[in-house]
Amino acid sequence: PSIEAGLGSLMENGINGVQIDQKAFLNAFTLNISPDSLSEILMSLTNLSSVNLESNLRKLGYADSAHPYSIRIYTSTYENKEAAIAVLDSYNAAMEAAGRSGDTITYTDTLGSIVHLIMMVVDIITAVLVAAVTISLVVASIMIGVITYISVLERRKEIGILRAMGSSRRNISQIFRAETVLTGLLSGVMGIALSYLLILPLNAFIHASTQIYDINAFLPVSYALILIAVGAALTTLGGLLPAHGASKCDPVEALRSE
Repeated sequence: PSIEAGLGSLMENGINGVQIDQKAFLNAFTLNISPDSLSEILMSLTNLSSVNLESNLRKLGYADSAHPYSIRIYTSTYENKEAAIAVLDSYNAAMEAAGRSGDTITYTDTLGSIVHLIMMVVDIITAVLVAAVTISLVVASIMIGVITYISVLERRKEIGILRAMGSSRRNISQIFRAETVLTGLLSGVMGIALSYLLILPLNAFIHASTQIYDINAFLPVSYALILIAVGAALTTLGGLLPAHGASKCDPVEALRSE
């Protein structure tokens, strides 16, 4: 008993004699790992049940050909893509009609979505350009009418001479209307010719920028003729009132004007 009491006293005194600095103890250990890596380790430890052979193979890109979960279809042409989509739609419609909705195929037409988005942007740009062109045409028609009216005022003496020589009011009106029509035709032809000239460097720029040689800017001949006709019609409308005013000029007053 005396030996045991002595050992107990020695251990008690040894424990009381040893003091541990907690801060120094903690600083003695360093953890060379980032917080993100530590978080991933903890998450993997908590999700051990979801980590199995099938999930790992799926992450590596493996799929059973008998039970695929996705298939990527690449067609050689855009027309073949449309034909493939038509086949899928027909199959889905047949499954829906048979009451087998669970057997339908859900697909994503990536190229079609991109083309649809591009067409939406093109339609918006086209609408903006059409609005700008419409405003320009209206302003041009008004300016042509103003110029024709100024021409009538400056040529009143000429109108009086023509009336004195036997020209009727209709003839005077026809002269100014013919001038406006010719102005519209010539301006339309010049605009179309300039457009065809600009198409050449524009196509060269597109080919050099995109390295795609199947894309070409062009203006169909039918559209060019329509644009010329529209220009002539607008100038004719702009010159109707000044031409009518010229036909109403009094020849005596017109001859007296300077």
